[in-house]
Amino acid sequence: MHPDTTPQTAPVGTGLSEVQADVEARRIIADAYRPTAYRDDTPVPAHGDAPAVAQPGRPPMSQGATDASVLMLAGGTTTVMVGGTAAVLMYVSQFADPIVCGLVFGAPTALVLALAQLAKRAKPAPDIHHHYQGPVYQDRRTVNTRTTGVWAKTNNQP
Repeated sequence: MHPDTTPQTAPVGTGLSEVQADVEARRIIADAYRPTAYRDDTPVPAHGDAPAVAQPGRPPMSQGATDASVLMLAGGTTTVMVGGTAAVLMYVSQFADPIVCGLVFGAPTALVLALAQLAKRAKPAPDIHHHYQGPVYQDRRTVNTRTTGVWAKTNNQP
């Protein structure tokens, strides 16, 4: 009913001769050391006009993105510390009011955020100096843009 699927064992003593085994071994070793890629080992110049190549790992980010990610990590850490402290206080006291704890621990955070916004606005705007060579044409047209529709069709009208 079922086909015979048992593997057939090879007869003992039927292998390669010494010469055949030696030839097969040399073929396998030669295949293992056959180059499949080429690597240029010439030294790379210290500078040049070749574009930068992204390195493995985290992708490159701008300085603003790096600063923002550090700020988010610091804010998250601060939130965890404040929340953990409030939770421990409520658990230890067994009758602490969550609203009062929220006000007590939230007020310093709100104060720090307000001071940070105030400090950011207190910085003077940088002076911008443009230096031109040759004739300069300034285009002072205003473009009124209106975007409508589900697929965002934009009509620019000067």
